[in-house]
Amino acid sequence: MARLFDVTASLAALVVLAPLFAIVAIAIKLSSTGPVLYRASRIGRGGVPFTMYKFRTMHHGTAGPSITRRDDPPVLTIGRALRRYKVDELPQLFNIIRGDMNLVGPRPEDEEYVRMYTEEERGVLTARPGLTSPASLVYRDEEALLTGDGWHDRYVNEIMRTKLRVELDYLRRRSFACDLGVLARTAGRLLFGAVFRRSGSPADGETPGVGRRAL
Repeated sequence: MARLFDVTASLAALVVLAPLFAIVAIAIKLSSTGPVLYRASRIGRGGVPFTMYKFRTMHHGTAGPSITRRDDPPVLTIGRALRRYKVDELPQLFNIIRGDMNLVGPRPEDEEYVRMYTEEERGVLTARPGLTSPASLVYRDEEALLTGDGWHDRYVNEIMRTKLRVELDYLRRRSFACDLGVLARTAGRLLFGAVFRRSGSPADGETPGVGRRAL
């Protein structure tokens, strides 16, 4: 049931969003040379690599880390808006239809970081990665935290570990209704982001991975 819902919803979303995809594609092509889509290697269910699609937000040929940061090398003007409203992630609807991803599930990581997982943390690889996830809601502006010289250690030792705890907690009690809740909250954050706290850290009073706050 959940898989049928994911594929049907993704197909419907692609139809509805087709005009937006066309506008974004034109804007990217007018901003710089190079492909519209960025293809990134990520680790999926069972530890199997797959190609994840995103709208390109940086100048073609620019080398940057596999994690999106606020002070990344030159980002396209349109790219900043795509990142802010998460529009750059929408091509992953194709990944969902292909069977690489679900609408909701642990966000996929680069192999570099998956190699750092503990045995317990590798439990997130038992599920298909998702377009959105409970941890994505907790760290809804993660790139704002990844600044300065120590960003890599901060990500590995603090942010990544917290996100994995949130995802594992969610997977232990996951249900179709919970997935719908994550989708509703994701949509709400994107549509009405101006009324939500914009920090990349958990909202005041939230403890990641505990009860409803991990949703």
